[in-house]
Amino acid sequence: MSTYPLPDIPLEGRVVIVTGGDRGLGRSMALAMARCGASLVIASVDREGCERVAAEIDEIDGPCRGLAVATDITDLGQCRRLVGRTLETFDRMDVLFNNARRLMRGPGLPPSGNSLPFWETDPEIYGQTIAVNVTGTFYMARAAVEYFRDSRTGKIINISTSRRNFSGPRNSPYGVTKAAVESQTLIWARDLDGTGVTVNSLLPGGASDTDPLRPKTEGQVLLPVDIMDPLAVWLASDQSDGTNGCRFVGKLWNPERAPTDAANGAREEPVFAEQVAPQ
Repeated sequence: MSTYPLPDIPLEGRVVIVTGGDRGLGRSMALAMARCGASLVIASVDREGCERVAAEIDEIDGPCRGLAVATDITDLGQCRRLVGRTLETFDRMDVLFNNARRLMRGPGLPPSGNSLPFWETDPEIYGQTIAVNVTGTFYMARAAVEYFRDSRTGKIINISTSRRNFSGPRNSPYGVTKAAVESQTLIWARDLDGTGVTVNSLLPGGASDTDPLRPKTEGQVLLPVDIMDPLAVWLASDQSDGTNGCRFVGKLWNPERAPTDAANGAREEPVFAEQVAPQ
């Protein structure tokens, strides 16, 4: 059950790739777009997880509307294979959600995660985080743009994080990688200006209730897992056409406003606004 009602925006005929779509925020956004009629390609390193979510999409949207493709985004060849499978199956591709990311918590880390002073951070974990969050995001965007530029249309949405993570203590390497993703978003938006392809970033706006390993802090209120769903639907639709180089915050969406008004109200000034103004 959604916390916010989804906007009344049809996505029939749209084909959307969601990396990291087998769980958490990615799964929630994928199911929301399926409810609006989109076909979804679910990609992650967890083949079984992708297949489970693809089956959920088929239940919502009808048979053969969900496609599971196990993909390691740190391998450009696998990213290109993902795009190829999408085109072979649906004969088009409209939107890429770069949602896959290496979090602060996970296998091989203590319950408190990798929230450490940088001199205590495991260099191997640091390198893995850069490889997934920065290089992997680039590889997926590169593979998608090879098709989008030929078709003269397409949308890339990079999942980002709150500003405090860019400069707060104990936020390296995760905050470092997400600052890089914000920079990538703005640079790529400028590179693609006038091509019909757009690049924007989307973030929850706070800690979300998606991570069972997250340490419980007394009194902390976590955002619901579906916090970005309405904006994901709007960004995947033709109502966001021409929106380029912008940053959107899920918790700022006002469901009482018309979708485009709500999206404009949820738009936050880009991190590097003095360099690149949103369009």
